[in-house]
Amino acid sequence: MRDRDLVRVYWPIELRPAFDALFGIDDVMGVVVVNASQPALRAIKLAWWRAALERLDQAPPPGEPRLQAVAAELLNRGISGADVAGIEDGWAALLDEEIDWERMATRGERLFALAGRLLGADDAGLADAGRAFALGDAARRGTAVPTDAMAVARERLQSVRFPRTVRPLTALTRLALRNPREPEATPARAFALLRHRLTGRL
Repeated sequence: MRDRDLVRVYWPIELRPAFDALFGIDDVMGVVVVNASQPALRAIKLAWWRAALERLDQAPPPGEPRLQAVAAELLNRGISGADVAGIEDGWAALLDEEIDWERMATRGERLFALAGRLLGADDAGLADAGRAFALGDAARRGTAVPTDAMAVARERLQSVRFPRTVRPLTALTRLALRNPREPEATPARAFALLRHRLTGRL
């Protein structure tokens, strides 16, 4: 079991396939960045995903299951392929020799904006929550995220209490801010999610 399986439980049942479609694309881009053997190959693969997502706005999806899921679950909810493709730039920032952490964090900001639209929720704190998620998630995937970047992300969220409407999403941030070396889906992490659901605090 993964953290995302724990978080998925808090999403409305009818939106869980859309949640899977959106975060499935984010996931595959992360796999490209982490697993491809050469930086140039990673860039090519990321560009392919971006272009394939953008094409969904003009043409039926190809046989790739994740693209089919985007077409089936997101396009009919007003989220375009180009909207989803926008998260690619944040992943691409990790391929640069000198990483622009501000640019990298926009991946989470864009991702949370789209997920917030799925939930029908718009909260001013979602942008910072998304940025913190991107930093923490990158650390969990093995990227050496600067401690000062994480400290700033935590500080921005320290006094925020998220409304119930967005907690199925900010639950991901709650987990991303924990120790990146902590195993996923442990009882302690499940308890952290429950506490966040009850209090809205990170």
